[in-house]
Amino acid sequence: MRYIPLSEQDKQQMLERCGVTDINALFCHAPQHTLDPAYNLPNHMGELEVERHLVSLANKNKDFAHNTSFLGAGCYRHHIPATVDMVIQRSEFLTAYTPYQPEIAQGTLMALFEFQSYISTLTGQPVANASMYDGATAMAEAALMAQRVTKRSNIVYDTDIHPDYKAVLKTYLSHIDGEFTESASPAETVNEQTAAYIVQWPNFKGDIADLNKLKSTCQQQGALLIVVVTEIVALGILPAPNQADIVVGEAQSIGNAMSYGGPHLGFFACQESMVRQMPGRLCGQTTDADGRTSYVLTLNTREQHIRRAKATSNICTNQGLCALAFTVHMSLLGEQGFKQLAQINHQNACHLADALTSLNGVQVLNTTFFNEFVVRLPFSAPKLVADLANEGILAGYALNDTDLLVCATEMTTNEDMHHLVQAIRIEIEGK
Repeated sequence: MRYIPLSEQDKQQMLERCGVTDINALFCHAPQHTLDPAYNLPNHMGELEVERHLVSLANKNKDFAHNTSFLGAGCYRHHIPATVDMVIQRSEFLTAYTPYQPEIAQGTLMALFEFQSYISTLTGQPVANASMYDGATAMAEAALMAQRVTKRSNIVYDTDIHPDYKAVLKTYLSHIDGEFTESASPAETVNEQTAAYIVQWPNFKGDIADLNKLKSTCQQQGALLIVVVTEIVALGILPAPNQADIVVGEAQSIGNAMSYGGPHLGFFACQESMVRQMPGRLCGQTTDADGRTSYVLTLNTREQHIRRAKATSNICTNQGLCALAFTVHMSLLGEQGFKQLAQINHQNACHLADALTSLNGVQVLNTTFFNEFVVRLPFSAPKLVADLANEGILAGYALNDTDLLVCATEMTTNEDMHHLVQAIRIEIEGK
């Protein structure tokens, strides 16, 4: 498409619509009604003043560096080695877009191939792609792929899937034929018209479902089983979910900061028979004319820039830098290090659960969990969260009036746990 600059008449019409006479007036005297009063941004500020003002706004956030946190709910705080930032900030990685020219992008392609290899190993699936936007969109793409593979339209998803993931799924499927049913009982809702059943593992409340039982239910009806993993560290202690036909989820926990919710790193893995229906990009390994190992993007014809309406997804790039951060961190951990990380997470969660249940009237609702679980309080959970936030403790995610979702990772210290337990004890004694 040719670049067509604005004519003078176009510019003048735009300026008139903005209520100013020239471009300088637009930048120096912006109409007050265009500014959100909640941000209290004055019209005249130099660069130094703007920086100071933005810092003052940012300091109002409750960040994890200066607060004790037990928040999880799909976004997890883990230690990121300094080496990760050092590698991903190298200019050849940081500035790269998509490796269309393999002859000058072997390093990037190799990193993506290693990312796919890690995901394939962790999920127990033979094929993984070169990353997705995030876990929620990966789950939605898996539902669409299941419809293509099975030639069926209906999707059933578990009740205890992350609410944000559900919202994205409904958005993706809002203009697609078929019924979309939320159900805690797949045996009653999965039938011969169902393309797939989707379950989060561990689920939003931390419980760990029996995948063998779910797989049997799906097989009986010819439906696919989609497993969603929002905390990938759990796969260091849980067996690979190889019962699934498709495994998707969020890999933010390894190498990627929480960053106020993004950018995150989705992953997508499946059985080899479905590879031509996979969304996104796939990086493959081959040999050149001299027999040397080389890497290329494969099956690229499914992308919308080539197939357009026949494309299998709307993914036009990958989270390459986030995938690289994951790959560097995993390389530093190694197999045993990753397992040890998962064990520390689980042990800290168990210690926290034991400490909380020692309090009068506090009950852990989970029978199984990894590093996140639900506690039932004898008072208002939302009020506790609000009150403790003012004291520098992010107590967790209030599910309802009495239930609190809490998380412990390797970053959670015994002192942190003591602070939370003491705060809840004081609340109980004060009632």
